Formats: sequence, C-alpha cells, structure tokens
Amino acid sequence: MEDLILNLDLTAPERRPKKEGGNRKHRSFVRRRRELERRGVLRQKQLPPNPGGPRRTPAKPPRSCPKENGSAGTGAPPKPKGRRGRGAAAAPPVPQDGPAKPKAKGRGAAGGPPGSTGGPPAPSKLVAMDCEMVGTGPGGRTSALARCSIVSYGGDVVYDRYVRPEAPIVDYRTRWSGIRRHHMDKAVPFRLAQRQVLRILAGKVVVGHAIHNDFKALRYSHPKALTRDTSRIPLLNRRGGFPENVPVSLKRLTKALLHQDIQVGTSGHSSVEDARATMELYKVVEEEWEQHLQQNPEQE
Repeated sequence: MEDLILNLDLTAPERRPKKEGGNRKHRSFVRRRRELERRGVLRQKQLPPNPGGPRRTPAKPPRSCPKENGSAGTGAPPKPKGRRGRGAAAAPPVPQDGPAKPKAKGRGAAGGPPGSTGGPPAPSKLVAMDCEMVGTGPGGRTSALARCSIVSYGGDVVYDRYVRPEAPIVDYRTRWSGIRRHHMDKAVPFRLAQRQVLRILAGKVVVGHAIHNDFKALRYSHPKALTRDTSRIPLLNRRGGFPENVPVSLKRLTKALLHQDIQVGTSGHSSVEDARATMELYKVVEEEWEQHLQQNPEQE
C-alpha cells in the first residue's frame, strides 16, 4: 500500500478585504478619508452602517377623506354657503303667529305729550291750581299774587302758601280773596314762591278756572297743550245747562254739576277749595274732552 503524504498548511488563510458598499464615488471618498485618518490628519469618525444606501422616508399619515360640507378631518361644522356683507345681521325668526302687533296705548301711555297718546293724561301728570290776589299800585287796581294752592288729581294739597307781593298792598280784597293783614306775617317772598310753583308745574297738565289770570299773577306762561281751563270747556256748560260759549263762574258750575256749594259766607274764597272743585269738574268730562282735543288740537 502506497504511503500517503499529507501536506497540511496550518497558517491562517489571508483574509480578503471586505468589499465596500456604495457607488464608486462614495467608495473613493471613504478610502481617502481612511487614509487621512491613518496619517492622523483627521479624527476617526464612525461611518454610517450603510453609507450610500437608499434613504427611508418617514411614512406619511393616511390622508383622511373630506367630510361632506365640512373641513377635512377636523369635524368642524359645515359653513353656510354664500357670502354675507360686512355688518349684516341675521334676520330674527318670525313667530308662527305672524309679526308682533303694536300694543294699544291706554291712559297715560308714553310716546307723546299728555292728551295725545290715545287716552287722558296719567293722574300723576295732572294738577289743579287756584290763586288769590290782592290790590297794589294806585287805587289797588293792580292784581298781585297773595296765595297759591295746588292739589293733585285726588285732591291732596301739593302746595299752599301765602305770598308777599313785591309792591305794598293797598287793597286786601278780603271779601273775595280771604286775605288779611296777619297772613303776610309768615308769607314767602314772591320770587321764592314763583320758583317753588314753577318747579311743581313743570311737565304737568294744569287744570284751572280762568287760569290765565293765575298765570298772569305768577308772571308765567304755561304751554297751551298742557293747560285745561274749565271756563272754556263747552261740554261742561252743556252738561250744566248753560250756553256753550258763555263763561260761567266756578261757583255756578260746581253747584249745577257737583251739587256742592263753594265760596259761601263773607270770609272770602279758599284757593284750596276752588282748586279741588276745578279738578272735580274736569273729571266730569275728562274722557270726552281729551278725545275732542286729540281730534281738534287747535282748540287746546
């Protein structure tokens, strides 16, 4: 049997350099960099595990489908179609019963001067006034204010003062005015009384009998639309059985329509009593007279 000769080479096989990945340009760059690192020119830096390989792009989130009449994927409520002009406001919903009907205006309703709102003035807007005068000047022929009384719609006294005239009193006219000398001891000066009275009359409907004489004594002119003169209301004369266009005294009208006696005796008149009687006479024809004034404003 022939001898077998084994030639065993126990030296480690030479390793082949690992083939560098990437394209030619990148491999040249890597070799150049390693050469510079070996010489100590560049600091060694770990290369990416797969240089030059394809880059992975992050996956994009799935695109949500736009919702009908809304924003894509946001759940926003649908926007109304069409454009609205700047500053335009949405029309208010119309009730099923139709548009609101205007409310009927009753007594004292707001919206205009008293007597023009579809009914008589409110009681709080009504006052009655009566004044008493004395005589000043030559022979006492000039009338001057000596007492002023104002009552409410219900007859309560709102103002009642004796007034000292600016000129000396020549005739007290006590038989008609009821004014005596001692009443002047606590009387207020005319200018003060004038301010106090005008403050009360402001914005009020003033009722009086031949009230132009009272305004003259106060040196004041009240708006005609806010004045009710019972001496010039034909309805009162007709109700009392008097001619419509003839002035009738307060005493006679009160007796005929209210069945009351006023201005009796020799002590003179009471301006509070006369003011209350005037207000009661106005109430007799209040509804009819206010309606007549609305239809004939020129007769105010």
